[in-house]
Amino acid sequence: MKAAVVPELGAPLEIRDIPVPQPGPGQVLVRMIACGVCHTDIHAAQGDWPVKPHAPFIPGHEGVGIIDTLGEGCTLRQVGDRVAIAWLGSACGICSYCVSGWETLCESQRNSGYSVDGAYAEYAVADERYVVPVPDGVSAVDAAPLTCAGVTAFKAVKVAGIQPAEQVAVFGIGGIGHLAIQYARLRGAEIIAVDVTEEKLEVAEEAGADRLVNAATHDAATTIEALGGADVAIVLAAVPDAFEQGFRSLRRGGRLVCVGTPADGRLTLPIFDIVLRGIAVRGSIGGTRQDLADVFELHAAGRTKIISETHRLEEINGVFAGVLAGRVPARVVLEF
Repeated sequence: MKAAVVPELGAPLEIRDIPVPQPGPGQVLVRMIACGVCHTDIHAAQGDWPVKPHAPFIPGHEGVGIIDTLGEGCTLRQVGDRVAIAWLGSACGICSYCVSGWETLCESQRNSGYSVDGAYAEYAVADERYVVPVPDGVSAVDAAPLTCAGVTAFKAVKVAGIQPAEQVAVFGIGGIGHLAIQYARLRGAEIIAVDVTEEKLEVAEEAGADRLVNAATHDAATTIEALGGADVAIVLAAVPDAFEQGFRSLRRGGRLVCVGTPADGRLTLPIFDIVLRGIAVRGSIGGTRQDLADVFELHAAGRTKIISETHRLEEINGVFAGVLAGRVPARVVLEF
């Protein structure tokens, strides 16, 4: 099969012909139709984070495809099912996090395209318990970004506890950001979109943002303060400055939700302001299988839309360069 492989951390990906993997007990072999490209894939390939993947490996955690083969003991899925392979490749299923609805915090989890090979390939092996069925009303090209960008945005909005008529500032309008706008609007919020390019702000406007702030030409926090301040700041940008701006934009009682993961990022906050103004700071990572099922159902019902462009697997290094340069409007999807 054809696969995009990280030969060593920091090196360009290589398109290789490698054997089709075989599913083990409890696993399924999925013939890929599409896979979204997430900034996390770039972090993985470059080895940006403290816990690094072991090269060589295959990235990709927004995979959508058809189950081709069942491993021994599989009873939950059938050959021919269309499923999504998400970031949460598997978890222990028995720890306090798993049994309380926070399986994304499981300390024994394995992550697709990071600790196990992912979906930048014509075939991928996955745990049958952790693939999520894709409804008929959702195309593969839409389902792929929803598998990470969608569920990450959805969970961040849940973590934020957004209430109707609250003012929500979304920092970073890309694959996740344009969906965060839509999920926050579904909760009745007023949305301020913040980015550093007019092209991304046009995407935000198309997604339904009420106000647009260009952080390259205006101080975002000052601008948002002049609008009364944000009840919630959801920071998706992978640059540390955005988190500081998000914090400064909050009104009393506001919530800062951290989602973006800058390489070697640090966030220094004034404790006095946090205490005196009653500010809450939360981290939000990915989403559960149920969250993803909910995301798919919302999309099938026509409540969200995906802004994306498609590319071939062979173009992956150019795609990575485009993402890093900010040339991708929202999400890129690799089609097989």
